[in-house]
Amino acid sequence: MNRVATISMHTSPLDQPGTGDAGGMNVYVVEVARRLAQLNVEVEIFTRQTARDLPPVVELAPGVLVRHVTAGPYEELDKSDLSGQLCAFLSGVLRTEAMYDPGRYDVIHSHYWLSGQVGWLAKERWGVPLVHTMHTMAKVKNLLLAEGDNPEPKARVIGEEQVVEVADRLVANTAAEAGELIDLYGAGHDRVAVVNPGVNLSVFQPASQGAARHRLDLPQDAHILLFVGRIQPLKAPDVLLRAAARMLIEDPSLRDRLIVACVGGPSGNGLARPAFLAQLAVELGIADVVRLVPPAPQAELADWYRAADITVVPSHNESFGLVALESQACGTPVVAAAVGGLRTAVRDGVSGVLVDGHDPGDWAHALHGVLTRPKLRERLANGAPEHAAAFGWSATAASLADIYTSTLRHMRAVPVAANF
Repeated sequence: MNRVATISMHTSPLDQPGTGDAGGMNVYVVEVARRLAQLNVEVEIFTRQTARDLPPVVELAPGVLVRHVTAGPYEELDKSDLSGQLCAFLSGVLRTEAMYDPGRYDVIHSHYWLSGQVGWLAKERWGVPLVHTMHTMAKVKNLLLAEGDNPEPKARVIGEEQVVEVADRLVANTAAEAGELIDLYGAGHDRVAVVNPGVNLSVFQPASQGAARHRLDLPQDAHILLFVGRIQPLKAPDVLLRAAARMLIEDPSLRDRLIVACVGGPSGNGLARPAFLAQLAVELGIADVVRLVPPAPQAELADWYRAADITVVPSHNESFGLVALESQACGTPVVAAAVGGLRTAVRDGVSGVLVDGHDPGDWAHALHGVLTRPKLRERLANGAPEHAAAFGWSATAASLADIYTSTLRHMRAVPVAANF
């Protein structure tokens, strides 16, 4: 196998994670592509062009190209409207392949259901296998809706069902996600493989908390609770703020030292209320302890993890939870919701604490317990990097390369006639 066509239609691997539609999936695509290239597997990533001045092709790393495909207006196009641009995007993908000799791509790996729709047709045109990763699933999200969040439309549910039916292999981030693909979407057991995402252990690693706080201009004696991610109902940053308000009511002595830092930008339904967190902080009477910070590049983000006492991940659902893994790799324990992939990303009682439900009182109790018990926090901090060390991107890429090879071998052994 020489080359993989990776399809990431709705969000570019070049975008800064933490705002808009850029998040853990962006990190996944970038890190996997880099490490596949190190295994001598070239990767070409197809994504939608979102600015007129972007070059048609960008070299992300040796052996990794990002191809910008024109499909719809460059800007101001909501993700919910992208399904109307599937034909235009597919045309750009097929036109690129047509410029080369037949057989340029050995495997297609699509990410998210929109990309899966494109991969479905490209697979039939090129006669190569389609490997698909959902990252999030409409049926799962609709079962775990946050208050104020909108259910995913029927069109997405149908689109996901179609991709599950036609994909040669489905890659799940965790065993729990594999079970959801099988139980909710009817995927065959033999077509589902579990490959855990990883963490960049050379960037996210333990270092001095004091030095990190100095670089970020944070008080050395502060109690710092950290949220990292997109500001939207699904990620539930409001649960952290409500829990912090409850903590201050129950223990007023914390107010002089408590800092609640939220690193990220509005996304999804959060775009309709970009000032929501700031307004909520005022309503709860905790604006003096809340710091809203724009998305940060990885090196700075690692400092935020190191500076924090606890990273808080209260999401209503996560296919995996890369933020939790990054924090633990930096030696900072995590208090996270006991949902989805977070039950794999966090080892309860060893590298962090898992909380059932989203009641602010329960979260206040869990956070206060870790924050005010130094021995417990130290034990979790010691267990965090050891747990994270088991999740390296090199292992993820190697597993994916094996899946590509075996899927390609199976297709060649059982030829499938092209539909057009």
